[in-house]
Amino acid sequence: MPGKHFEEFEVGQVFRHQPGRTVTETDNLLFTTLSMNPQPLHLDAEFASQQHFGRILVNSLFTLSTLVGLSVGDLTLGTTVGNLGFEKVEFPNPVFIGDTLYAESEVVSKRESKSRPKWGIVTFEHRATNQRGEIVARCLRGAMMLRREA
Repeated sequence: MPGKHFEEFEVGQVFRHQPGRTVTETDNLLFTTLSMNPQPLHLDAEFASQQHFGRILVNSLFTLSTLVGLSVGDLTLGTTVGNLGFEKVEFPNPVFIGDTLYAESEVVSKRESKSRPKWGIVTFEHRATNQRGEIVARCLRGAMMLRREA
């Protein structure tokens, strides 16, 4: 698996994930309806056209999920035990249908697990930008990672 083990991470490392992901109307519609979110800003083009941005906004939880998903191949594919939590989730700029999301992740801390010696805890700051380089999402994510010695 291409994911990294606990020992391979160093605080300060930055990973730029490829490829990017262009958001389609179908992505937004499916995610919004599957997650039972009736917000018309995500579903109703006429309603959204009369609101602040003048068009449909992409569901922010789709943006967050895509941001984290873009990181999996480089960081955690096959080497994570599970997510411990998300903190400081922010969406400083909107995402619209047709925008392309790019992601990068920085290792902000790591420590051995006190209760599970075969695992370690890594905290990532994930950041998403659009095709114009504007930050559209960021978050801190704690992940329980396998150790090589395990």
